[in-house]
Amino acid sequence: MPQEKPGKKVIAQNREARHEYFVMEALETGIELVGTEVKSLRSGGANLKDAWADIDEGELILKGMHISPYEQGNIFNKDPRRPRRLLAHKSEIRHLAQQIKLQGYTLVPLQLYFKQGRVKVELGLCKGKKLYDKRADAAARDAKRDIDRAMKTAR
Repeated sequence: MPQEKPGKKVIAQNREARHEYFVMEALETGIELVGTEVKSLRSGGANLKDAWADIDEGELILKGMHISPYEQGNIFNKDPRRPRRLLAHKSEIRHLAQQIKLQGYTLVPLQLYFKQGRVKVELGLCKGKKLYDKRADAAARDAKRDIDRAMKTAR
């Protein structure tokens, strides 16, 4: 009898990233963690708010992500804000490095989730929004809300 594969369980989302940046591409990568960090993530202790990714010597590194220390981890707990290596193919890393260098894009983690028991990071290749872009998005969101409200009352 085949095993059922569990779906995607979201641990943390970076909602601010979609407000601050245009997401040009998204890439799913693995992340290198220690056991106590995974246990902490299972209880939902992660924050992506100030996180970003960088390419150092051909490796993708996630910096600024906070994983709260596991309560029963005592001496095995690591620094909550330590840099963590992201797992991606060399060709994908080269492509991202080229986009960052030529286009001036930024790598921002959009989501952290479990997929079939493994922790994955959705990494976005992003371009910064200007203030007028943010205002246009807010105006479009307000207009959509007004239209939805009018449609609901018209029924």
